[in-house]
Amino acid sequence: MSIKHLYVDWEQYHRMIEQLALQVHDSGFRFDSLLCLARGGLRIGDVFSRLYDVPLAILAASSYREAAGTQQGSLDIAEFITSTGGALHGNLLLVDDLVDSGATLLRAVEHLRRRYPLLREVRTAVLWYKAVSTAKPDYYVQFLPDSPWIHQPFEIYDALRPPQLAERLAGEAIQEGARPAT
Repeated sequence: MSIKHLYVDWEQYHRMIEQLALQVHDSGFRFDSLLCLARGGLRIGDVFSRLYDVPLAILAASSYREAAGTQQGSLDIAEFITSTGGALHGNLLLVDDLVDSGATLLRAVEHLRRRYPLLREVRTAVLWYKAVSTAKPDYYVQFLPDSPWIHQPFEIYDALRPPQLAERLAGEAIQEGARPAT
């Protein structure tokens, strides 16, 4: 039986980031530069930056913008990278949440090699590696042979807008007020 949907909560999500960080550490790979692909790799990059005490560089790339982030469209990669750690150099670790078709990962690595000649080696790390991908990451936590749609905990914000958020929070405040005192 194939799995069509994979649901991940915050605890599972954070545990996977920690497992990925240890996998990179245990491999012996030492990176001079850390780059995340935004948006999916932002949380992963943040944790890695804190654990490894390395400045985080951010490259915006997006292909899942259609239908509240559930449909892949054309791939856009930003021209510039944001970083407080200077130009990318030496060994680079590129992190993202998943490799689906592989197009984003392949194009991002190609983009980096072309624009940053001081890079010696580029390795990639993701939480999920789908079987349909044309690119294999260097590090991954979970291989998905059925290539299911992954429902990540932050996806609730894809279709939520400020008025709905205000309604939800107001409803929670009313429920909290109705609870008996302990």
